[in-house]
Amino acid sequence: MTALPRNTRPLFLALFAYCAVLLGFGLYLQHFQGLEPCPMCIMQRYAFALVGIIALVAGVHGPGSGGTRVYGGLMLLTALAGAGVAARQTWMQLYPPELPECGPGLEYMLESFPLTSALPMIFRGAGDCSAIDWTFLGLSLANWSLLNFSAAALLALWLMFARRAA
Repeated sequence: MTALPRNTRPLFLALFAYCAVLLGFGLYLQHFQGLEPCPMCIMQRYAFALVGIIALVAGVHGPGSGGTRVYGGLMLLTALAGAGVAARQTWMQLYPPELPECGPGLEYMLESFPLTSALPMIFRGAGDCSAIDWTFLGLSLANWSLLNFSAAALLALWLMFARRAA
């Protein structure tokens, strides 16, 4: 296992920037490409946001080796939670359930409920969790999320267990 650099601040800040790019891409797909996020997609966004926030705090803090392990552990737990949701969604995409809707559609919510009731539902997401609306290199968004969460978890493990360079 390679040694950790003396200063992990740039590594944490790079992870924060990467999470921000991933979240920005999700928002781009939602607002400019018209892909409605499902509840599982929203949960994955929360997990990416938490990994990014933890990385930002760590980057600003510039922890020693003990702090690096703590931040790595927090990122690992968050990344594993996000990976679990992404894995479940990947499973649902491979083996769609008989009732594929994760929640009502956006139009239905706006037409059927007052705005004060519809807003919390919209925030939870409105798409079908088993639908594959976008692919890149043959992988769905859930697949890409799973890969990115796995990479974040591996980075977190490295941060937790690698020794600092002398």
